[in-house]
Amino acid sequence: MKAVGLLSGGLDSTLAAELMVGQGIEVVALKFTSPFCTCDQKDRCYAADVAERLGIPLIVIDKGKEYLQVIRNPKYGYGSGMNPCIDCRIFMFKKAKEVAEKAGASFIFTGEVLGERPMSQHRKALEIIEKEAALEGMVVRPLSAQLLPETIPEQKGWVDRSKLLGIKGRSRKPQIELAAKLSIGDYPCPAGGCLLTYKEFASKVRDLFEHENEVSMRDIVLLKIGRHFRFAQNKIIVGRNEEENKRLLLWKHRSDYTFEVPDCGSPLTILQGPKRNETIAIAAKLTARYSDAKGDEIVVKYGDEEHRNSIVVSRPDEDETSRFGINIYQMEIINED
Repeated sequence: MKAVGLLSGGLDSTLAAELMVGQGIEVVALKFTSPFCTCDQKDRCYAADVAERLGIPLIVIDKGKEYLQVIRNPKYGYGSGMNPCIDCRIFMFKKAKEVAEKAGASFIFTGEVLGERPMSQHRKALEIIEKEAALEGMVVRPLSAQLLPETIPEQKGWVDRSKLLGIKGRSRKPQIELAAKLSIGDYPCPAGGCLLTYKEFASKVRDLFEHENEVSMRDIVLLKIGRHFRFAQNKIIVGRNEEENKRLLLWKHRSDYTFEVPDCGSPLTILQGPKRNETIAIAAKLTARYSDAKGDEIVVKYGDEEHRNSIVVSRPDEDETSRFGINIYQMEIINED
């Protein structure tokens, strides 16, 4: 029997895969990637490690631009931030169903635990997700199966229900104990993570959707870099260190202006939106504000890739900065007044 398992590489999905492989089920692992996931390290994919250890194939799907529409207009709303958890699961289950059909798999399993996540893992939410994805009765949740209705794979004997578990709640203690029994000690933080649940990042996403009709993954990546300022239709992003300067230069749009103070330690600043004298001056002042330049009058070079100009600005002090900037969840929003 073959099944597709959603494998993030976190503790719960790893244990679910272990339990299915342990029953002799041929598992095809499916991992979704997006700029919002905080589970993996920079140069490491935990799902790939798990798949290699278990000897199972791994399919990786990037959620892509299509997923941004899910975030913008979720049918079932948001959690604590901009996290559309129920709609996100529906999106993934639909994709998993497509993969299962192509792979000749008979059912899908996940590492979901009843009651672990308040928005998407209560009984009603699980039912909604399966119905919306046209997978009613075809999703096995090995960690909580004993507390849930018997699925079709269990009824047909494809899966031995007696070997499944009855874990519930937000404590990860039972999973950690099971991991120790199975000699699994190398996994990311048990709870995983999604940037959309973080208030600071959620405020940036909300601001982006409010000001842009078309949003790309490039725009989302830029939300993770630097200090963000909003002035009417303009977005100003100021790098915080050399690494962020490089990333801003890599990900900026061709139409963006860049700002930098020459001959000293300086942030790279990018200006998005209309290039008016007023906003150019503000972007230059913010660049000067976070640079190592000395003196009251600071030269800032700016422009696009072909045309470079210079502007002399005074470094804004804390009082001046506060007149046009307020801090919301550590995201600076410039007041147009």
